[in-house]
Amino acid sequence: MDFLHNVFVAPFADMFAAPDFLMQVLWEGLVSGVLYALIALGFVLIYRSSRIFNFAQGIMVVFAALTLVGLHAMGIPAWVSVALTLGVMFLLAVSIERVVLRPLVGQPDIILFMATIGITLFLIGLGELIFGGETKQMITTELGIPTGAFDFEPFGGLLLLEQKDITAVVGAVVLVVLLLLFLNKTRMGRAIRALGDDHQAALSVGISLQTIWILVWFIAGIIALTTGIVWGARAGVSFALEVIAYKALPVLMLGGLESITGAIIGGLMIGVLEKMFEIYWGQPLMGGNTETWFAFVLALIVLLFRPQGLFGEKIIERV
Repeated sequence: MDFLHNVFVAPFADMFAAPDFLMQVLWEGLVSGVLYALIALGFVLIYRSSRIFNFAQGIMVVFAALTLVGLHAMGIPAWVSVALTLGVMFLLAVSIERVVLRPLVGQPDIILFMATIGITLFLIGLGELIFGGETKQMITTELGIPTGAFDFEPFGGLLLLEQKDITAVVGAVVLVVLLLLFLNKTRMGRAIRALGDDHQAALSVGISLQTIWILVWFIAGIIALTTGIVWGARAGVSFALEVIAYKALPVLMLGGLESITGAIIGGLMIGVLEKMFEIYWGQPLMGGNTETWFAFVLALIVLLFRPQGLFGEKIIERV
């Protein structure tokens, strides 16, 4: 009876008793969910346009953040460093398309997947060679990101909203809106969508596969830089960020590998649910640290009942 009470009654009683703390937990989960969704978008865009699962998206987050911090350490102004880092990510996109992807056109999907693992290992080695392996501080103040906090007193309690987290959420929303406008309103955006909807038909009407690959890998680089700045401001810049980036995997499993909507909603769901589970169930019943596995277990449960994810399209093959 005590176990059932601790699982089904006590957590909800705690939420009702301290609604201000519940709001704090929901806010923290929302911020994490926004960042998970951003990383997942990088995976989705590349997969939709090329059918390649980009294992290198995590290290791209790290490499972009390290490049930004490294350029600024050389005495280059912060926003000039951002522009130069975007240039580096564009050159990386071109290099990946020319050196890795173009020679592998028509190869089985597993070969392309293994190629992205090779890209990951190359970027890890290159990053350590150029920047070293020690943790670095993100240039938060230099970029104009506020570091204070707003405090509110809902229900007679206390709610703290860090300004850098608010900036992260607003920046992520703006980036997603711009991305959706680009995909829906521009010629190149519609070409990316067409390639994702019907690969062969898009190629048959003259859409350049090479151009689209460079474009989507560059967009993934922009997302990686944005994510790297935000995560770096919260946890420092190190290769440990790559592990955080792989939290996008259960987001993809939950939302669907080809769905932009699924990446956004799946990221928010996992961010909020894993934080609530950690605070109200994980710490009292399991000693905490449930955030490391909760998202994967949740995604596995969803896949058992809906293998294509909540927002993925069910594929029916007729033979």
